[in-house]
Amino acid sequence: MSETDLAEFDTKNPNDRIVMHVLYGLHTLAWFSGGVFAVIALIVNYIRRGEESDALYIDHHNYMIQTFWWTLMWLVLLSPLWLLLVLPGAIAYGIVWLWYLYRCVRGWMRFNSHRPARSTSSSL
Repeated sequence: MSETDLAEFDTKNPNDRIVMHVLYGLHTLAWFSGGVFAVIALIVNYIRRGEESDALYIDHHNYMIQTFWWTLMWLVLLSPLWLLLVLPGAIAYGIVWLWYLYRCVRGWMRFNSHRPARSTSSSL
C-alpha cells in the first residue's frame, strides 16, 4: 500500500476562518447597510469559492450565495405589495428580513461548530 502524502492537502490557516466569519458578519448586517454589505460579501463569496478546496468552506460559500439570491428573488416578487399601502409591503419585507437573518445566524453557528451549512441527517 502506498502512503498518503499529507503535504498534498491544503491545511486551513486561521485567516480562512476569519474571512468566513467576516463574510457571515457582512451578510448578517446587510439590512443595516441597505444591502451594500451583502453585495460585497457575495462578490467575495464567489471569488473565494472558486479558489477553495475544502468541502466545508465550499458548502458555506454556496449557502451564503443561495441565501442572497433567494432573498433578492423574494424581495422582487413581494415588491408589488408596497402598492397596496405601506403595511402589507412592510410586513412582507419584515418576514423576508427575519428569514434572511435566521439563515445567516444558523449558517454562522454551524460554521463555528465545524459543521456543514445544511444538516445531512438521513431519516431511515
